[in-house]
Amino acid sequence: MKTQVDHLVLAARSLQEGVEWCEAILGMTPAAGGEHEKYGTHNRLFKIATPTYPMAYLEIIAINPEAVIEKKPPPTRWFDLDNKQLQAELAKSPRLIHFVVNTDNIQDARHAWKAEGIDRGPVIHASRKTPKGMLQWQITVRPDGDRLFNGVLPTLIQWGKPEEADPMQLHPRNHLPRSGVSLKSLAVSHPSAGKVQAAYDAISLGHVEVSEGPANILATLQTPKGLVTLESLGI
Repeated sequence: MKTQVDHLVLAARSLQEGVEWCEAILGMTPAAGGEHEKYGTHNRLFKIATPTYPMAYLEIIAINPEAVIEKKPPPTRWFDLDNKQLQAELAKSPRLIHFVVNTDNIQDARHAWKAEGIDRGPVIHASRKTPKGMLQWQITVRPDGDRLFNGVLPTLIQWGKPEEADPMQLHPRNHLPRSGVSLKSLAVSHPSAGKVQAAYDAISLGHVEVSEGPANILATLQTPKGLVTLESLGI
């Protein structure tokens, strides 16, 4: 199984607040993203790839106040975005809340975690429109939207359609301009560090340091404003 860091998830109360935070803290303006009609969210993106994290980008995501979700009742949004505690924290400032890893076999990865006693949720087929056509992917989303382990257990994603010869050609990172921001390191801590490490090992995820301690995701970025450290701080 091939698994690697795909993208960091930074949530904001509004997409405009996320963009303004990015400009103030990181010294750059993120590229256009798109809308996720199923969950009523939208995003902006920028590349943070390095040789260690060759596919990495950062997603700024927020609830889209203009979205119309046709399904009744609407599904619980992914990444805990309907969680009132998380929303209260995002009202103070945008925050790193999660990360996503891509795999070449999302079903095998799900089953590997089930063997560890972890239910990452069903595989959802998702898509959004881009100037280059429809971007499609499969992603694990629990019905309750829970990120699990305070966000330090990543969501699983597999890009493209299963029958495509090289679905990674459609990976968002391939179409993003250079941002001047790069991911230098990614580390997590959690009171259940042993279980988290076992889950990472089960899907062959490397280059994410795990330690025991308060729940946290710590990403160090090289930016136009120098080194910047983003933390989730357990939310």
